[in-house]
Amino acid sequence: MTTEILSTHTPERFRQAVSSAAELLRAGEVVALPTETVYGLAANALDPKAVAKIFQVKGRPAHNPIIVHIASNAMARNCVRRWPPLAEQFARSFWPGPLTLVLPRAAIIPEIVTAGGATVGLRWPSHPFMQAVIRECGFPLAAPSANLSNQISPTNAAHVRAQLAGKIPLIVDGGQSQVGIESTVLDLTVSPPRILRPGMIHAESLAAIGGEVTRDGWQATGSEARRSPGMLQKHYSPKAKLLVLQWNDDAELQAQLVARHLSLATCHVIAHTKIPAGFEATNVSVIPHDAEAFARALYAELHRCDAAGAKLIVVEALPATPEWSGIADRLRRAAA
Repeated sequence: MTTEILSTHTPERFRQAVSSAAELLRAGEVVALPTETVYGLAANALDPKAVAKIFQVKGRPAHNPIIVHIASNAMARNCVRRWPPLAEQFARSFWPGPLTLVLPRAAIIPEIVTAGGATVGLRWPSHPFMQAVIRECGFPLAAPSANLSNQISPTNAAHVRAQLAGKIPLIVDGGQSQVGIESTVLDLTVSPPRILRPGMIHAESLAAIGGEVTRDGWQATGSEARRSPGMLQKHYSPKAKLLVLQWNDDAELQAQLVARHLSLATCHVIAHTKIPAGFEATNVSVIPHDAEAFARALYAELHRCDAAGAKLIVVEALPATPEWSGIADRLRRAAA
């Protein structure tokens, strides 16, 4: 299959890309589209055969549900059996944006989308291109990250092309994702609401709008159907082994690596405060000590390390504060 790549950097090209993507989606195809979190592999959420192609292309396990993307509250209500007042509060405060709400699914949503579960995750993305495509189609889009299963999510079109070229008909280049990690997922079918996957909208921000929220749902257990993606123990992983370490100076970092019998020559370091000097300059990346900037850059740096042939990626430990919780979750799963 030939994969076409369309840019969106002029109004005319934006309109052409929307038209091309919508035409393919109406025909039951899957296409890679930009969102503000990461790039998504999209299909008509109401078409089971189209959604099945997502699982096939990604090699995604059938027990991992897919988030449904909508472009209005009215579309969201059509996808669920109940739209409680709390859903309205969170939607008004955080949509469009990187928050997914889990609610009882309506019959219109095929079981394949929810991995056979009784709930569906809904998100209204803020990226203008994704919004335009959903409006043009007139139906919601099932869209997990546009990468092979369990690998690093893509935050630009080049990341998608490296993994999915030849597997899908279209990749739309909408620039770099501005959030950089996947959405926060909040389960509204329990009381108090439960965070199933942390993201850049953290628990304190959610509690300020809806009252108490719990944070004990980050790991899927037992045979219960998963209500959210991102609950597998190992996820979002580079090809290289990943370690999260804390160090005060080069000597301490190197001593930790030597104690683990790890080679310094093939080690790449991602730091934000303690910048090591005893490594090849090309093997050290510095991301600002700011949670939003760190999230925006993290996956791109992991992709770069893999492309450079790193055998080990060491990431400097993060602050244990709420705004870093989503990033810390991704690193925990990448290192599992």
